[in-house]
Amino acid sequence: MILREVATRRDRERFIRLPWKIYQHDPRWVPPLIVERREFLDPHKNPFFEHAAVKLFLAEDGTGREVGRIAAIVNSNHNRTHGDKTGFFGLWECVEDQQAAKLLFNAAASFLRAHGMEIMRGPENFSVNDDVGLLIQGFESPPMIMMPHNPPYYEKLAENYGFRKAMDLYAWYGEFREGHIPEEVSRRAEIARRRQNFTIRPLRMKEFASELKAIHAVYTAAWEDNWGAVAMTDREFSHLAAGLKQVIDPDLCLIAEVQGEPAGFSLALPDLNQILIGLNGKLFPFGLLKLIFQRSRIDALRILTMGVIRKYRNRGIDTCFYHETYRRAIAKGIWRGEMSWILENNAVMNRIVENLGFRIYKRYRLYDFPLLPA
Repeated sequence: MILREVATRRDRERFIRLPWKIYQHDPRWVPPLIVERREFLDPHKNPFFEHAAVKLFLAEDGTGREVGRIAAIVNSNHNRTHGDKTGFFGLWECVEDQQAAKLLFNAAASFLRAHGMEIMRGPENFSVNDDVGLLIQGFESPPMIMMPHNPPYYEKLAENYGFRKAMDLYAWYGEFREGHIPEEVSRRAEIARRRQNFTIRPLRMKEFASELKAIHAVYTAAWEDNWGAVAMTDREFSHLAAGLKQVIDPDLCLIAEVQGEPAGFSLALPDLNQILIGLNGKLFPFGLLKLIFQRSRIDALRILTMGVIRKYRNRGIDTCFYHETYRRAIAKGIWRGEMSWILENNAVMNRIVENLGFRIYKRYRLYDFPLLPA
């Protein structure tokens, strides 16, 4: 087998399109939009590259056929935040061949070692603020929007190489048919609204720029203590928001305020993967029309993020977020949802979601590999 560094536009295109070969017989795989992947990997368009070093590799067999790919990532903001020397691998895809996997992991490890890293962690595509984790449980259904998917054999390839578990991430699934909101949620939300001085409102799209600034501040403060958390730069957050602006339903993007000050933030997205799965990665000529006219068929949502600034916790704001999301989703014909991802060691959050009647249906794993001197 041959390892190739991605150096040309043609190499990059082969890197992007490799998953179509890996997943050609997997009906649950949701092809990414090719135009979005090109932008994501473009150092001139993705602000992540402003504080990170990334190297892309392709593995080929003796005939020149692509059999795998990987990204090696040095995220200086992660190491500055956590005071360690952890590098990452991501965007990993591979045929079921241990030799190909070893070639790719060796290439990433060598790059990270050369940059002084002591641990290789992943998969993260590119950072903890993107889609992360290797799916190890829950292959029976397609992933929801902005969640990863992979073949079951990936776990074996990673662990045979020497990777060991660093952390598991849970995806919880729940249904709320017939307009049913759990009685306990309704009761607690009503008590919180009566006793506490806060309001919850939807995102104001006409004031998107100012709303974005407030949301970024809440997002950074509310998740700063989470394992592996790394704050996004202003440019990263703006870039992410610009992409999400096209798919956000403002009724499902909620902001909590206390006397006009942002106190919490909740974002649920309609599961556009229900449409994307049929587009084969192409927006044109008809993919964009399908996205527009088939949105009313979506019956699921994913709650991506929900957090409250520390000084405003224990006031019931989170319960009111759940209640409002339930109520607004049901009004749109959405009757099921996923809360993801939640760290396995976040006992409080996992208990809350379980009490809402959700169950763990997918489990993702982040792995560590020690980078001993070569």
